[in-house]
Amino acid sequence: MVEMPTVSMACPFCEPPASRLVAENAWAIAVRDAFPVSPGHTLVIPRRHVASWFDASAEERAAILELIDLTKSDLDHGLAPAGYNIGINVGDAAGQTVMHLHVHVIPRFAGDVDDPSGGVRFVIPERGDYRRPGRIPRRKG
Repeated sequence: MVEMPTVSMACPFCEPPASRLVAENAWAIAVRDAFPVSPGHTLVIPRRHVASWFDASAEERAAILELIDLTKSDLDHGLAPAGYNIGINVGDAAGQTVMHLHVHVIPRFAGDVDDPSGGVRFVIPERGDYRRPGRIPRRKG
C-alpha cells in the first residue's frame, strides 16, 4: 500500500490554490494551469509528492487517468474544444520544471495554430513534421 500525501512546502503542486481546483479523488487533484497555453488547460497531479509517472503507484496512475477523463468531459461541455493534447514531461531533458508529477490536459481549438500536424512530436521542433522535416507550424494571432 502506498503512503498517503507527503507535502513539500517548496513544491507549488503540493498545495495549489483552492481557487484553481476543478476536480479531485482520493489520490489526485485536477487544477487549472497557472500559465495556460489554451483556455481550460488543466493539470492532473497526484496528492503524494512523487517526481514522475514511473514513480507513481498503480492507485495513483488509475486516479490520474480517472481525472483526465473527468476533466475532458467537463471541458467538452464547457468549452467544446476540437481536440486535446495530453502530455507528461519526465526529467530535466524533457522540460520538466516542477519535479512533482503532473499531466497536462490541453484543449485544442480549430485554428489555434496554422498547422497542428505532428502534435506532440514538436517537442523537438525540427523533427516534429515527419512529412516535411524542418518545418515548424506558426501560431496564429
